[in-house]
Amino acid sequence: MNDNAFLQKGYKISTDKSLIDFDRIYHFLENESYWASGITAERLRKAIENSMCFVILKGGELAGFTRVVTDKATFAYICDVFVVTEHRGIGLSKWLIQTIIQHPDLQGLRRWSLATLDAHGLYEQFGFVPLSKPDRWMEIYTPYKK
Repeated sequence: MNDNAFLQKGYKISTDKSLIDFDRIYHFLENESYWASGITAERLRKAIENSMCFVILKGGELAGFTRVVTDKATFAYICDVFVVTEHRGIGLSKWLIQTIIQHPDLQGLRRWSLATLDAHGLYEQFGFVPLSKPDRWMEIYTPYKK
């Protein structure tokens, strides 16, 4: 589906943080995601506050969400990507990633990154590939505790 088809079905994507349904996002991330289980509400609020957020809405109701951690000049890290179960299977995740990649504030970046367990096929459609030089990347990983 293209932008117009989604718009005709009542969907929209916005970066307006006032449209964020924090409670639904927190519930999804805490209870239905493998990557954010254990996150506190306080930590998620701070993450949202300090990120560029994209929310998919249908009739004012949350259908999907993503955060982009970025300096809007050199890099962007896409995270917390999800589409609510009842809205899956119609291409919203593709529309969301396409919208993010094409966003005017995110043009000319040198590096995009993300981490995924099971959505490689989605991201490959937009040019994402495994790290070209993984030996140069390092991390400190501290999982959330429940």
